[in-house]
Amino acid sequence: MKLYPIETGNFKLDGGAMFGVVPKALWNRTNPADANNRIDLAARSLLIEDGDRLILIDTGMGNKQSDKFFSHYDMWGDHTLEKSLQKNGFHKDDITDVFMTHLHFDHCGGSIQWNKDRTGYEPVFKNAKFWTNKEHWEWATKPNNREKASFLKENLLPMEESGQLNFIDKTTTTDFQKGSELGFDILFVDGHTDKQMIPHISYQNKTVVFMADLLPTVGHIPLPYVMGYDTRPLLTLAEKEKFLQNAAKNELYLFLEHDAHNEVCTLQETEKGTRLNNIHNFEELFS
Repeated sequence: MKLYPIETGNFKLDGGAMFGVVPKALWNRTNPADANNRIDLAARSLLIEDGDRLILIDTGMGNKQSDKFFSHYDMWGDHTLEKSLQKNGFHKDDITDVFMTHLHFDHCGGSIQWNKDRTGYEPVFKNAKFWTNKEHWEWATKPNNREKASFLKENLLPMEESGQLNFIDKTTTTDFQKGSELGFDILFVDGHTDKQMIPHISYQNKTVVFMADLLPTVGHIPLPYVMGYDTRPLLTLAEKEKFLQNAAKNELYLFLEHDAHNEVCTLQETEKGTRLNNIHNFEELFS
């Protein structure tokens, strides 16, 4: 097995929305805002090469939305999903599986593109199975008013229409499932959105955890630092506390999808609670 960070593009969001009730004077220390109160964010995917399978975790925003849409997110840098795959020696047609932690547009938008004559949409990865879970699919395709703007039908319905949509078989009643169809463990969490999936991957005698929106950046490690986007913030607090304590105790390596400046971190227990231990560059860590 080999893992590759895949940079799909950088963007910005309002820092207040990203940190909820935490005052700017505090979060601005770790995630400095620009003149428009926006902070730097990444859409960093993870590619798993395992035998004859090539599994991509999350796909970023994609490029099919309008200029007006992208103007809200102040895209920056020159990363793209296709260029990042090519840099690592792969093509989009090589992907066998696309695992989506959840179906918000910044996590799955890169899965679907315009067709050739721009009359409709088609999967970017024509040879891949698209993986979500049944409960989250129902949540996303029949969205509540709070999340409606994040679940875009043009990102979702083409997966089903193409026949490439698959559901993870949740075989346990607990929130942590050992093993899956894709060969890694999955933690199910409900604070950010219903049935978000957090992959735990055994790699080079370490456990790499793809953090998705359970821990967006290192600035979100303190427990009260919860995004305003979360649908159930008090549940996020409980899920996050349990996870962070386990991560520190078991020396988990946290792969950060949204931290534009830090790829991987580890945690430690302190008198003030769970805090940052070390920051790592992925390539150097696993070279």
